[in-house]
Amino acid sequence: MASEVPQALPTNDSEAQKKIVNRLRRAQGQLGALITTVESGAGCADVIHQLSAVSKALDRAGFLVISGAMKECLVNPDAEGSPQPEEIEKLFLSLS
Repeated sequence: MASEVPQALPTNDSEAQKKIVNRLRRAQGQLGALITTVESGAGCADVIHQLSAVSKALDRAGFLVISGAMKECLVNPDAEGSPQPEEIEKLFLSLS
């Protein structure tokens, strides 16, 4: 039987949410810069640097989400909707 993945961010911590949104906005800006770089005919190294920056920004946002889920699981393991360790592991591995 497949386990349910939490539908919402596991924490109501507004500071954590701000950090996640900031990371995503950073990635959005870097993606725009990447598109401009490709459209301008920039060299391979410039494109790869921009791709790396976008990828890292997205990964960090994902890890912040996973971190919040882990904290919620540890602090409130029996709460309804609280992520289970197996779910967190599956989500973590999907980012790698």
